[in-house]
Amino acid sequence: MTTSKLPPDAKAVLRRYLRTAREALLWKVEGLSEREARLPRTPTGTNLLGLVKHAATVEIDYFGGVFGRPWPHPEATPWLAAADSPDADADALQAEFFATVDESLEQIVGLYRQVWEFADATVDTLPLDAPGHVWWWREGRQDVTLHQILVHVTTELNRHAGHADILREEADGAVGLVAGNDNLAQGFDYAAYTATLRGIAEQFPQEGR
Repeated sequence: MTTSKLPPDAKAVLRRYLRTAREALLWKVEGLSEREARLPRTPTGTNLLGLVKHAATVEIDYFGGVFGRPWPHPEATPWLAAADSPDADADALQAEFFATVDESLEQIVGLYRQVWEFADATVDTLPLDAPGHVWWWREGRQDVTLHQILVHVTTELNRHAGHADILREEADGAVGLVAGNDNLAQGFDYAAYTATLRGIAEQFPQEGR
């Protein structure tokens, strides 16, 4: 027998997965210098502190405006107003993906924790079937529920946490799933494993060269 009813603890489960994704992302910037946190590590400029700033922006948008709840601290996020301007250019739209010289690592992390409180208030106040409207999604998909947004945001944060896993390993070799549980095989020779994989790959020609 199947049922479409959600279990009574559905919101608590969704909150737990959201919280885990948040904490995993912040853990990846712990212990880094301002320089290391900001350095772009891909050809498209992906950087660890920028991922945290972007995550804060994502949660403000999805748990705020989508449900008619204005972000109460616009002075802390001037890039949001610039991006929402009708005259916004590519630079303004990109501002959420990096920290400026005047935005410290501590400040961005603190901001994100403040955003958690704002977002959690939305989740605590509204039922899972509460309606919302994502105006920037394509027509036909803009009307959503809190349940859908919780899943969407958690999925996005986990994707960025995966980005952060790789960037942090490249920065200083630090790896792991969450604090206190690296989820790595104990005693495994990763250096030898990597060398084996490189050896396999190098048996194939480099395409286009």
